[in-house]
Amino acid sequence: MKKEMRMGIACGVSLFASAVHAQSSVTLYGILDTGLLYVHNANGKSNQLGLSSGNYLGDRWGLKGKEDLGNGLSAIFTLENGFNIDNGTLGQGARMFGRQAFVGLSKNETGSLTFGRQYDPLVDLVEPLQGNWFMEYFSTPGDIDNTQNSARFNNSVKYTTPNLGGFVGSMLYSFGGVAGSISSGQGYSAAISYNQGPLGVGAGYFYFNNGEPSVSTRGTSSVDTLFYTAVNSAYSTASAVGSARIAAKYDFGVAQVGGYYSQTSYKSDGQSKFIGNENFRDYNTYALWRTSPFFFVELGYNYLWATGNSHSHYHQITIACDYFLSKHTDLYISGGYTRASGQDGAGAAQAVIGPADINAGRSTQALVMTGIKHSF
Repeated sequence: MKKEMRMGIACGVSLFASAVHAQSSVTLYGILDTGLLYVHNANGKSNQLGLSSGNYLGDRWGLKGKEDLGNGLSAIFTLENGFNIDNGTLGQGARMFGRQAFVGLSKNETGSLTFGRQYDPLVDLVEPLQGNWFMEYFSTPGDIDNTQNSARFNNSVKYTTPNLGGFVGSMLYSFGGVAGSISSGQGYSAAISYNQGPLGVGAGYFYFNNGEPSVSTRGTSSVDTLFYTAVNSAYSTASAVGSARIAAKYDFGVAQVGGYYSQTSYKSDGQSKFIGNENFRDYNTYALWRTSPFFFVELGYNYLWATGNSHSHYHQITIACDYFLSKHTDLYISGGYTRASGQDGAGAAQAVIGPADINAGRSTQALVMTGIKHSF
């Protein structure tokens, strides 16, 4: 009798384990992207030539998991590593899972709640309407407004609604985690989008505290740095950064047009090394033509205007072509040009093309790249 009971229990446990296994899934995915990059005017030199990683989309590999908990509730997670394919080094500050790392719960009727290192809601809901969703260098010079998601939010809690007739909303709060202060280093963001048929519209706002010197160090924040280039490096001692953005697109089938507008403020206080806020206004528009199921051409224009502590202007044009060899592999070529004028807070404004993070050292910069991308 005891032997039969043991066998029954063992069979029951085995069946339960099989059922759980059948209702769980883990997906391995990734992107490998590299190419040849030529820059005219780079760091004060006339020319720069070499391989460049993640020209089209950032190189990455990741794991996504989902477990059915019953009654429509699921446990979800994502671990995503970023790296440089040309030398094998880790990206995002040498983090193991620097692109994303979160776990949470999801339900079709109520949405999802996730915890960890995450994209802010503007990246999720507004960026897909922008031209840089297709090719990276169609975004704001220096990525001073995070339109190319250079900055992730650490220690964050994010809630995203289900799709309600085309509307999706999301809110995020990022804990500063500094002893003696709730506000030092904190960040928050919210966005909403509407997508129905060919029309897409989205808007949102993000804010982060850049560290309060009375309890921390200026520059210490739960949000990654945005100070990569000369466009905004003079304002790295800002007390806080706030940015609002709105974007829209319309898809005609063979062509798509769209654009975005962002307004970003780098705020000063008594501990900042500049006086008065520095305000950036960015205007971006693009058009994309699908000349065949395997080939598209994209053209974009960006105008960035900075006022406040210093005044500068940046005009940028970009063109790109992409040819699909298969569903997972494509070849691309892209070119960009930026002209800067005025002052950037540290001297004469330097040209920078999109999120290339290469200071020209001069008022103009040109860039051409060609490469291959494979996804799995």
